[in-house]
Amino acid sequence: MTKWTKIMIGTVLLSGTFSRLAAQQTITLKEAIEFALQNKAEAKKSALDVKNSDYQIMQAKAGALPKITGSATLIYNPILQESALPGEIFGAPGTTILVPFGQKWNSVAGVNLSQAIFNQQVFVGLKAAKSTKEFYQLNESLTQEQIIERVSNAYYQVYTAQEKLKTFESNYTSTEKARNIIKSLFDNGLAKKIDLDRTNVNLTNIKTVISQNKNAVSQAENALKFYMGMAINKEIAVVPADMDITPHLLDDTVSTDERVEIKILTKTKQLLEFQKKADEAAYYPTANLNAGYNWQGQGNRFPLTNGRSNGVNWSDYSTISLGLNIPIFNGFATKARVAQSQIAIEKNDVDIEDKKLSLDLDYQNAKSQISNSLSAIDNQKANVTLAESVLSNSKSNYQYGLATLTDLLDAENSLVQAKNNYTNAVLDYKIAEIQYYKSQGDLKHYIK
Repeated sequence: MTKWTKIMIGTVLLSGTFSRLAAQQTITLKEAIEFALQNKAEAKKSALDVKNSDYQIMQAKAGALPKITGSATLIYNPILQESALPGEIFGAPGTTILVPFGQKWNSVAGVNLSQAIFNQQVFVGLKAAKSTKEFYQLNESLTQEQIIERVSNAYYQVYTAQEKLKTFESNYTSTEKARNIIKSLFDNGLAKKIDLDRTNVNLTNIKTVISQNKNAVSQAENALKFYMGMAINKEIAVVPADMDITPHLLDDTVSTDERVEIKILTKTKQLLEFQKKADEAAYYPTANLNAGYNWQGQGNRFPLTNGRSNGVNWSDYSTISLGLNIPIFNGFATKARVAQSQIAIEKNDVDIEDKKLSLDLDYQNAKSQISNSLSAIDNQKANVTLAESVLSNSKSNYQYGLATLTDLLDAENSLVQAKNNYTNAVLDYKIAEIQYYKSQGDLKHYIK
């Protein structure tokens, strides 16, 4: 291979690396959440539910508005029905004469109006429709909080997987340097072949772990992109600054009345009360106004093209009616429905109390986890420093024959474990922080 060919190959490889870096998008936690709130399916569907509630209100209003319909009918009677009449009518006493009634053709066209004057169910339904929109708005807010929680958890998981990968890659580099030193000592007759072989075996094992952790990073990134509603083939990178530790001033208790979950249950109770009123409305009478105007054509010829001179007679007629429906007895069906609605309200009250208890439990657990995680972070950070010191001393002692290879490998493994424990402690803290904000109803803190 010529020098020029090597240069060309190197240029192509570098350009490919640069293009991948350019295609990779660095994204903060705030940006990831905002993207998810715009693109995740659940967010879109909850927004559509709010939009759909406007049409539900429109539908409820329709019950209180007049309804106008047009109608047209064309009837042809090939054989007219005959009625038996006494002959005395026609001057033939003692006989019965069959007389056809009606016309061969009959057409009617008209307009009808119907207006509910009093219907308690319609009025209750209109109020309930407005509350339904508020329910969907609260549900949209809850959906947003759930998206924020999932995206935040996934974001921290990506960082944790990447940190563990860096730890094993650093371990590989350190072990490779130790292997090179051992090989140099072995080449000069100052080290055993078994030590060199053990180090090579250890390098192979670390390489396998690195491969597994690369896969773990890839899976964590894919999970994050899924929760964001982002294309899986999109390259992203998280920001380490989002993993900074920010201690919190923890209150003893937290008010749950402003939590979205409680507001939803409270709104649900209101809707159940409307349902009860709708059931009770069956006790009330209903009144309706109906009016109609019609134009009718009758004759022995096709009525749409022939006038009076051809045997078709046209006339109009109109009706106005007021209907009143008074319920008297329906076998206690209304009473049963009202009782069932009341039980549903009482069950919802139980759900509210239980949810408040559950939310308070979540807050206390989050407080406890934050305190424990902060303590673990301090301990593991000191442990990493100590493990680095032990490894440095072990390397020096091994070169001078004052420590065994086992001591050196154990020191390397201890440092890896200490770093991973520190990373896990940071992850535990950030997960607890999510639950802390959630228990306060302040998950949108992440996008403020």
